[in-house]
Amino acid sequence: MSMHEFIAKIAKGQKASKDLTWDEAKRAMKSLIEGQATPAQIGAFLVAMRVKMESVTELAAFTAAARSYVAPVPTPQDINVVDLPSYAGKQDTFHALAGAAIVAAAAGAAVLMHGYDGIPGRPGQAGVLEALGVPIDLDPKAAGEAVTKQGFAYLDIGLYHPPLYRFLELRRELGVRSVFHPVARLLNPARSRSQVIGLTHPPYFEKTAEALRMLGAPRALVIRGVEGDPELSIAMVTKVLELRDDRITPLTLAPKDVGLNLGTSRDMGGFPPEQRDKEALLLRRVLQNQVQGGARDWVLYNAAMLLYAAGKESSLAACIPRAKRALEDGAAARKLEALGRQPIAAASAG
Repeated sequence: MSMHEFIAKIAKGQKASKDLTWDEAKRAMKSLIEGQATPAQIGAFLVAMRVKMESVTELAAFTAAARSYVAPVPTPQDINVVDLPSYAGKQDTFHALAGAAIVAAAAGAAVLMHGYDGIPGRPGQAGVLEALGVPIDLDPKAAGEAVTKQGFAYLDIGLYHPPLYRFLELRRELGVRSVFHPVARLLNPARSRSQVIGLTHPPYFEKTAEALRMLGAPRALVIRGVEGDPELSIAMVTKVLELRDDRITPLTLAPKDVGLNLGTSRDMGGFPPEQRDKEALLLRRVLQNQVQGGARDWVLYNAAMLLYAAGKESSLAACIPRAKRALEDGAAARKLEALGRQPIAAASAG
């Protein structure tokens, strides 16, 4: 089938549209990535798929095809790297995930965060990490080395998968997300055995977990996260699907379940883009154990979630003391300092 035949199949209207098969979805993704589709066909396909909504099979097949164009980020097999995609950006809350990942790394986890910082009005993790002194322009090899040696790295999707990045950029023209946004979340650059994925759109909640299972993911947490990032809320319960050993288990998590006080939306309050330095200062003070209260608890809560995903303890509650120790004994502050000192090997360095 050609691209116009794929479009015809998915764009016949609410009742007549049909899902692509696994092979058809992979061929469609191949046509998009390799530039075989015309600009008109690209726009038509992406909008038609947006209206129809991807099936589990389509989502898994699109992801499998996208993965085939890039080599995995090199990391040792004996390190259980947690894959942490962040593609939503922020409007109302601060980037707790950045602090949580550093605390988790200080407590013994290995975390590869990958993301995109191009959504207008919704700054991503890269800006605040850069303000903290953490490199954000590592090439895939350098990112793998940083995860191995330091336990944390940020990988810009544009430096890892340029074709996928170009399609993410189309949001500026289309005005809506496309299939490439969930594919980016599922990409798993290091082919990690543990993934933590955040989203807000209810139809994608179960679908994402099922797609991960179809792709053979050994372990994953799919989170109805804060503003679409993989963050547990300190101010309300959070719905989570845990994929483990081919079984999907629904969870409802609340701060009290792990011994933390219920916070408020003010505790999670964000900063406008022009106040990025103030946000970085807040995270730096949290990591230096100079902050008490809801903001600190929010970072701790999510650090514990990452430690649980890394398999460091058998329950989320058991990971809270481990995360607290990393703050209280100075390990988190030292980790931030070490991340800022690591050599920066950008893609241009080859």
